[in-house]
Amino acid sequence: AVSSIAVMADAFNNLTDAGSSVISTVGFKLANKPVDKEHPFGHGRMEYLSGLLVSIVIILVGGEFFISSIEKIISPVATAFTPISGVILFVSVLVKLWMFYYNRRLGKRINSAGLKATALDCVSDAAATFVVLITAVLGYFFTFNIDGWVGVAVACVILFAGIRSAKETIDPLLGVAPDKEMLERVCSFVMSYDVVHGVHDLIVHNYGVGRELISLHVEVPCNEDILYIHEKIDEIEEALYKEFKLQAVIHMDPIDVNDERVTHTKQAVLRIVKELYPDVTLHDFRMVSGENRTNVIFDAVLPYSVTDSEDVFKSKVSLAVKEYDEKLRCVIKIDRPFC
Repeated sequence: AVSSIAVMADAFNNLTDAGSSVISTVGFKLANKPVDKEHPFGHGRMEYLSGLLVSIVIILVGGEFFISSIEKIISPVATAFTPISGVILFVSVLVKLWMFYYNRRLGKRINSAGLKATALDCVSDAAATFVVLITAVLGYFFTFNIDGWVGVAVACVILFAGIRSAKETIDPLLGVAPDKEMLERVCSFVMSYDVVHGVHDLIVHNYGVGRELISLHVEVPCNEDILYIHEKIDEIEEALYKEFKLQAVIHMDPIDVNDERVTHTKQAVLRIVKELYPDVTLHDFRMVSGENRTNVIFDAVLPYSVTDSEDVFKSKVSLAVKEYDEKLRCVIKIDRPFC
């Protein structure tokens, strides 16, 4: 036996990697199970659950070896390193580097965030094993003993990998913002249809890798034939699935695109809002005229970068619009971005 806490920690790190691969493989198979009565959206999130299980095991192992390494620092024990142990560690480094190359290439091919993260984990594991190897070689030729300290370093690497892996699996279970580039492509695709004058309230529902549903609102002309508009909306939903593999549900918001007064006022209100809050967007703009005043009704999407409260936002915008035209009164509904 080598009697090295650093080597033992690295060995168990390798063991948890092997266990992770097994659990991940099982998770992939469970995630690919077809939909059934109890799970109409499929089993795609099983991949995240299996990843979370692996993360918990890694954190427990890292914590145990951190404690053992501290004990080794307090009460050091001489190691019994042999050349054959060095060869095994060196081969382990080479294997981990090969695993990095393989996982990175496969992760890019199937666009798997899990495999890409595994590739990075292989690099950190290879670096940790190399440090253990150097330490063991130095301990073989010299009398000083830093085995416990290296064990702490390796345990920290294990803990970091476990915490990072847990975050990567917990985030999609909680719900994270979808890929910005994908959203831009989807919006551009929908806006390419001539009946669509605006897109908003786009929400992505993630039920596992390759299983994403979206809902969105599109602004359409209010004076067009409703049957024709409905037919075009169905066409867009089908096209979204063919182009992006996204199951879409689209809500229609009719707007008046031919009234010059509404168009002019909308542009003026948008300009006022942008001067106060550059990142805010508007949608569902309409006007209701009365004898003494005109209500301008619209939804405002406030990004999380806006620090003012909703009441402050409404007050500032309403005052600025009234200064522009004293007959205008704002009726504002606040939205928050889901993307």
